[in-house]
Parts: sequence; structure tokens; C-alpha cells
Amino acid sequence: MTASDNLVDEWVGRNLLATDPALLAALRAQAPQAVEPLTRYGAELGSDETAQLARDANRHGPVLRQLDARGRRIDAVDFHPSWHALLALYRRQGLVGDVYATDTPGRWAAFAAGCYLHGQVEAGSLCPATMTQAAIPVLQKQPELFAPLRERFFSREHDPRDLPLADKASIWVGMGMTEKQGGSDLRRVQTTAVEQADGSYAISGHKWFFSAPGSDAHLVLARTDAGPTCFWLPRHTPDGARNAVQVMRLKDKLGNRSNASGEVEFHGAWAQRLGDEGRGIPTLIEMAGYTRLNCVIGSAALLRAGFVQALHNARERSAFGRLLAEQPLMQTVLADLALESEAAMRLMLRLARGFEHAEPGWQRLMTPAAKLWVCKRAIECSGEAMELLGGNGYVEDGVLARLYREAPVNSIWEGSGNVMALDVLRAVAREPDVALALLDGFAASPDAPVKAEARALRQLLTGAPAALEPQARRVAQGLVLCAQALLMREQSSTAAADAFVATRFGGDGRLLGTTAVPQAAQILDAALSA
Repeated sequence: MTASDNLVDEWVGRNLLATDPALLAALRAQAPQAVEPLTRYGAELGSDETAQLARDANRHGPVLRQLDARGRRIDAVDFHPSWHALLALYRRQGLVGDVYATDTPGRWAAFAAGCYLHGQVEAGSLCPATMTQAAIPVLQKQPELFAPLRERFFSREHDPRDLPLADKASIWVGMGMTEKQGGSDLRRVQTTAVEQADGSYAISGHKWFFSAPGSDAHLVLARTDAGPTCFWLPRHTPDGARNAVQVMRLKDKLGNRSNASGEVEFHGAWAQRLGDEGRGIPTLIEMAGYTRLNCVIGSAALLRAGFVQALHNARERSAFGRLLAEQPLMQTVLADLALESEAAMRLMLRLARGFEHAEPGWQRLMTPAAKLWVCKRAIECSGEAMELLGGNGYVEDGVLARLYREAPVNSIWEGSGNVMALDVLRAVAREPDVALALLDGFAASPDAPVKAEARALRQLLTGAPAALEPQARRVAQGLVLCAQALLMREQSSTAAADAFVATRFGGDGRLLGTTAVPQAAQILDAALSA
């Protein structure tokens, strides 16, 4: 920018980790071994070249080729080279399999930070990465399935070739669960699976949403006589032939446009059972815990990306005789965005630690609550960030329009808000002692509003069960805000923690910028390094 034109280019060409003091300090405390490699990754992600990859991958989305030049059915999904470059970047960092391949303390925090940095630049490529990572612990329970694939899951080399599993250097895994008549109600699955003489299964039916149809294999839900069952369905059969999966179309989605999502039919497709017959939904619920964590991370990344663009613009652009960042109301809104972003980042790292140490309160209770809250906040805050840039934010030439279109997918994928809220109640019902212990920890907060909220939640959860379901969202919201307030108090600056508690527990609603943020300028100075 020059002083005369008052035009501000997008925030790009910076190291995403080095300019994030809160994340950098958290990594030094929780995963010091990751600081150096993720600093390099932050520089690579923040470069002009990677920004161009993200633009190209979203402007030139996947294309379905159902037939080859001679009319043979191939159902190939073609991607722009930028898509494969982005997947190669991610895989090279070990972000797919390292949490399972090593036992290094802090490995889950390192993963979450790497995923978070990547998601600030390009979100669509997180989809196949998330599903592939989440498939690993489920497949590990069946050694005869997992052992031949282990090195391909843990590989740091991206292999884009459409070949049988045995010929691949690495693999990507998708999911096929949703059917048009059932949506989130997976018990209504109509796709069928019939066992064959050799112990394999023939899958027939339809999936309305088939995530990443170009993947090397999918986890698919189908019905046997025993009920909904999970299956491993590779793109090629063991003899190397194309499996009997026909991609009917690619979805024309609101966002997530770099990534392919399809609608498919199975015509006796070859598959192997994963888990016990009739236990497909519990198998998927286990997998969903991991994918929901990644939804929280991805939405936290969108919160950070939108805030950084808005703050950068406000620091460089002037109106009414002053820089935007010097104007009190703008400072209030920006500081609110900064608090929302930092609290989401700290919560995602705490959830990741819960996964590393198998803490039921954070894995099974707080993860669905966080998915509901953080994903919804990303929708609202990305819109606010876009508004702060005005017309420059609204046009498709800039990144904020893409962030805004991207934000809803994490709220919808792997369970909508109501599904998450009800999962929170189910977790409370299954393990009430875990929930009450968590609330007792929140009630130990030094902040009176947090204590009061924790006690109110305790009273609600131990009250009449009939009154609980209509307030399920209120329970999830309260749990997240208490957790975030405690984390901010323990880990952030006094100014940021004070401001978070003052603005999140006042009962003034959810409109950003409605409550004056104490020490707003100080919070903004600490949120983004030059």
C-alpha cells in the first residue's frame, strides 16, 4: 500500500506460525519438538505461492469423467495440479499418520497446530486428510485389514495415481454414509451388503453424499440381516479391476469447492466387513470423534484467517481521518474477533491433549460441544470479517468470500448442531460422574461468572431429565464458554482473559462488538505479530 491510494492488499507472504504469538507460545509449552518444523511449514503456507495454489484449487474444481475415450466406465475425478500440491504439502508434514505412528508426548498438539495452520490457507484439502486419519484407529482393530496398508497410511509421500492399493505409495480414504432418505439418521440406511462364499461382501445401493469419491478406498455403511454394518470398500478389487461403484455426479456445493463430493451407486461392489455385523454405527461413532475434532480445528483456522485479514486491513486503511484500527468501535469488534479466535485455538489444543491421553470428558463430552460452538462461531465471525473489509471482502477475487462459503461445512459435516447437542446429553447420561467432575473443575475458576455458569449447568444436568433436551444447545454453549474461560485464564494474558470473561458471560447476546473490550488495543497488538 502507498499512503496516497488507501488500498490494502491481502495479508500474505508472512509466516503463519511466527506471526501468531499465542499459538507459538502454546507449542513451546506443549510440543516443543514441533516448533521448528511447523515454523518452516508456517513460512511455506504463508507464501504467495501457496496462496496461489489455494486460489487455483478453488477456482478450478474437480471434474468427473464417467467414461474414457472408448466409452468404458472409469468414473475418474480429475483435479487441478494445485490440489495435489496442497495434499503433498500436508502429507509431507506427517499430519495424517504421525499421531498413531509415534508415542512422542505432545504429538496431538503438534498435529492440531499443523492442521490449523494449513486450514488457514486452504480448507478443502483437510477433508480427505481428516477421513484418512480417522480411519486408522478403526482399521487398527482389524490387523488383517490394516497390516498390509500400514506403511501407506503412515507415508509422507502423496501418491495421486489411480491404482490398486497394493501399487500405491500412500492412500487416501473417504466416507460413504449419508443417504437421501435418512440424512443424519444412519439407522435408516437402505444400501445392502450380502456375504459371499469367500467372506467378502457385495454392496448394492446408493449414497447421496459420498465424500472424496476419487479416494483409494471408502468406509461405507450398509445393511446386513444383523443391521447397519461398516465396510471397507476399495476403489479397485483385489484382482486389480475397477470396483462396481458408479459416480453419478459431483455435488455443486456452496463451499469446499476444491474438494470433490459425489453421489454414487453400488452395483455389487466388492467390500470387506469392518467390525461386527450390526455394529456399524458404533464403529462410525468412534471414527466420528476424530473427525469432529478436526472440524473444530478447521473452524478455528477459519476464525484465525478471517480475523488476521480484517486486522491487517484495519491497520493499513484509513477512514474519517484515522486508521481504522485506531477507531474505538472498530477496535471493539476486532478485539472481539481476536478473543474468539484465541479461545477457539486454545480449546482445540486442549481437546487434542484429551485425545492423546484418552480423557473421556474431553473426548466424548467436550468434543461435540466444541464442534457445535466453534463451527457456528466461524460462520458468524467469517461474515463479520468480510464485512469489515466491505466490498473488497465480498468479491470472489479475495480470500474472505471463500472463507465465508467454507464456514458452514464443518457445522453440517459429521453431525449438525442439534445432533452435537444431543450427543453432549448422551455423553452426560452415559458417564454422569465424568460430566460432573468436569463441571467441578470449571467451578474452581477464579472468575465469579464462570463459577456461576458451572454451578447453573450442574443444577441443570442433575435436574428433571424431561427439561433437559430442549436446553441441549444451552448446555453445550455453557460447557464451551466455561472451558474457554478457564483456558484463557490459565494460558493467556490477563488482559485477554479478563476481556473474554467480561464479554462472554454478560448476557448481552452474541452480536460481536456489543460489549466494550477492556484493553482492546493491547489485545490486538498481542494477537498478530508483524
